[in-house]
Amino acid sequence: MLSRFLSPRIQELAHQLREFVDQELVPLEQNAFHRPFQETEQALKALRPKVKAMGAWNLYLSKDHGGPGFSLLEVAQLSEILGRSPLGHLSCNCQAPDAGNIELLLSHASPALASQFLHPLLSGDIRSCFSMTEPDFAGSNPVNMGTTAIREGDEYVINGHKWFTSSADGASFAIVMAVTNPEAPKPHMRASMIIVPTDRPGFDLVRNIPVMGHAGSGYHSHAEIRYTNVRVPVTNRLGAEGAGFALAQERLGPGRIHHCMRWIGICERSFDLMCMRAATRDMGNGSYLGHKQTVQHWIAESRAEIDAARMLVLNAAETIDQAGSKAAAREISTIKFFAANVLQKVLDRAIQTHGALGITDDTMLSYWYREERGARIYDGPDEVHKSSLAKKILADYGMPRSTH
Repeated sequence: MLSRFLSPRIQELAHQLREFVDQELVPLEQNAFHRPFQETEQALKALRPKVKAMGAWNLYLSKDHGGPGFSLLEVAQLSEILGRSPLGHLSCNCQAPDAGNIELLLSHASPALASQFLHPLLSGDIRSCFSMTEPDFAGSNPVNMGTTAIREGDEYVINGHKWFTSSADGASFAIVMAVTNPEAPKPHMRASMIIVPTDRPGFDLVRNIPVMGHAGSGYHSHAEIRYTNVRVPVTNRLGAEGAGFALAQERLGPGRIHHCMRWIGICERSFDLMCMRAATRDMGNGSYLGHKQTVQHWIAESRAEIDAARMLVLNAAETIDQAGSKAAAREISTIKFFAANVLQKVLDRAIQTHGALGITDDTMLSYWYREERGARIYDGPDEVHKSSLAKKILADYGMPRSTH
C-alpha cells in the first residue's frame, strides 16, 4: 500500500482495516479452509460489530444506500488491504458475487424484489450467487448460452446447466442469465437476468466443483447447477427482457477494479512472506537465502511489478470515477491481464522461495496458488483481453475491422 496516495478521509480507516486484517482475520485462516466454512462464517459474524464501528460495512456503497460514499479510487485502495486475507472482503460484506449483485439490485430491482432480496443482502443476513457460465459453451464468448427461460403466463420456466456458480452452496438466491428472446437479431439482446430462489423445485446443486482437488463448502465453493423446469414469477426479472448483457456490463468495470486490487493485496502478503523467508532462512555457514542473487532478483522484480500493477489499477479506477466505465474500456482490459499475470508470478516466486514448505497448506501460498490460478481465466481469459486491447489500439492507426 502506497500510503501517500490515500485521500485524507480514508487514511484512518485504512490503518484500522490493516490492523483488523492482521489481528482478527489472519489468525482465523489456517482453520478456515480445513473445516466446514459455516464455522468460519459464524466467527466472521461475531466480528461484525467491530467492522461496523470502523465504518467498513458495505464500504463500496454510496451514502444514499447506507454506505460511506467513497469513490471507486478510494474503495480500490481499501480493497487491497482486505485482499491480504481470503476473509477480508467477506468480513465487510464486500465479497463477490454479492457486491455486484447488490449493485444490480440497487439499480434494477422493484420495491418488492428489494424488500425480499436486496435488504437482507445489505444486512448480511443472506448470501447470493451469479449463475452465468455453462460447461457446454465457451465462456470466452458468453452470448452462446443454452439455458432458457420460456414465458408461460406470468411465470418463466427455466431449464439449463450452469457451472462455476461461485458461492451457491448456502446462497438464498441466484441471479440467472437465461435466453428469453432467442429470435432477437443481436445475440447480446437475447438473454435476461432473473432471480431464482435456491429453494425452488427444480433447482439442483449437483456438486461443489473440486478446484485442484479442493471442493470447498459454503461461501468458499464453486457449484455445478441444473435448472429443470424451475418456475419463477416474471416479476423476478431484473431490467427489461433481453437486457441481461447490458446489465452485466454495468457491474463489469467496478467489479474488475475490486478483483485486481484484491489480487494486489494477495501479492503484497505473498511478498511479505517471501521476504521474511529470504531474510531468516539460514543456509548454513552464515549464508541466508536472501544472499542468493536469484532470490534477490525475484524480490526486486516482484516489487516493481506489484507497484506497476497497482498504479495501472488505480488509474483505471480514477478514469471510471471521472468518465465512466465505457471511457475506461482500454484501462479495464489492461489491468485484467496485467494484474492477473503479476499475481501468478509473485505467488510462484514466493512458493519457490519457501521450498517444500511453499506447496504445503502450512502457509496461505498454496491456497492462493490453487484458488487464484483462475484469475487468468474468469471474467474473460487473458487472451481475449489482450486481443480486445490490441484491436482498439490498431484502430487508432487505421486498421480496418476484421470481417471474420
